[in-house]
Amino acid sequence: MRFRRVICMSAIATCVAFSALAQGLPRASQPEDVGFSSERLTRVTNAFQTEVDKGAIPGAVVLIAHNGKVAYFEAIGFQNRENKAPMKTDAIFRIASMSKPITSVAVMMLVEEGKIQLLDPVSRYLPEFKGVQVGVEKLNTTTGNSELIGEPARQEMTIQDLPRHTSGLTYGIFGKSLVKQAYNEANLFDRNQTLAEFVSKIAKLPLAYHPGTTWEYSHSTDVLGRVVEVVSGVTLDQFVADRIAKPLGLSDTGFYVPNEKVDRIAETQVDPTTGKRWPTIDVAKRPNWMSGGAGMVSTASDYVRFAQMLLNGGELDHVRLLSPRTVAFMTSDHLWPGVAFSPVTLELFEPLGIAPTPKVGQGFGLGFVVRTQEGRNPMPGSPGEYYWAGIWGTAFWVDPKEKLIAVLMMQAAPLQARYYRSLIRNLTSQALID
Repeated sequence: MRFRRVICMSAIATCVAFSALAQGLPRASQPEDVGFSSERLTRVTNAFQTEVDKGAIPGAVVLIAHNGKVAYFEAIGFQNRENKAPMKTDAIFRIASMSKPITSVAVMMLVEEGKIQLLDPVSRYLPEFKGVQVGVEKLNTTTGNSELIGEPARQEMTIQDLPRHTSGLTYGIFGKSLVKQAYNEANLFDRNQTLAEFVSKIAKLPLAYHPGTTWEYSHSTDVLGRVVEVVSGVTLDQFVADRIAKPLGLSDTGFYVPNEKVDRIAETQVDPTTGKRWPTIDVAKRPNWMSGGAGMVSTASDYVRFAQMLLNGGELDHVRLLSPRTVAFMTSDHLWPGVAFSPVTLELFEPLGIAPTPKVGQGFGLGFVVRTQEGRNPMPGSPGEYYWAGIWGTAFWVDPKEKLIAVLMMQAAPLQARYYRSLIRNLTSQALID
């Protein structure tokens, strides 16, 4: 009898542990136990269901945690509208730029081990960047056309410049210039290239700005991923798997979805104006290019565990990846008075409230936007919070003051994402009553 009781209790404990892992964190028995209103949280479900019903989005998974426990975790709409597959809480999403915080954590783990120094020039680890020049557009008076002229960089880009996006690198897909045109012609998003080949290509291109002078959203974190490979001696996906995902229990986070899980991949929906799905990337097979800036997949329950590790000061469930001081350093504002902001930042990001500019009360840390001021921003939040988002609709934020984490997972058209980032912010804020 005693043996049976032990077996029974062991089975119950295993089920409880599995349940907690499946939702990322332990679930509160009711939202009110962690300061949320059950009634007000229904507004989250209703709002996103309305968007699904009118055909604006296929579906979403929303997870909100407070004081280390899940207050709200719902799947809404369709994982694949065209196949009528309902959304499930374990759906796997392309998280795009929400890959950047994970890569930034990888680098800071190596910094803590004394293998990388943030003040080092990038060329110390990636010699291809030695002597890289800045592209300056000058008018050719003979032809009447602008030409790209190389100008020696005033200073080398440092490792710190990469996660804070002051490296001088750019993305060719945002804005127009001769440098961006060169980026687009180089096919830098080619998933058939290796990270080493990517670095070889991008290091031959001119910089958009002098390093350390301008904040410009860029391929910097992809370069950072190659630094991880060179220093650690393993591929970026292996480092993330062995040093971050496995220790934290992130069973569905990586750079592709294995065959046994492909039926859990969430998809964008068909655009009625074109009859085609909004384009994404094929994540059903392992790519050659491990894009640390935009190439990962994850689930809401996985990502909330990663975020809780940060909120806890680098530790979760007795597993420590970083020290509390390192996390505090990463989530501090690393910009300074006088730093310039690129036209794309001011024209595209600032109106959305996601630019690291004083106008919207924000700065930028090592992999995240960080809020520095009350007010100013069109979205509610607290000073000291940090966050980022992905181009296909995913978003997360960590509010240390409120001990709050929210994760939004969806796959939608890029221009739709800004509305839903604001929507989930407002709905989460109004439901927190403690």
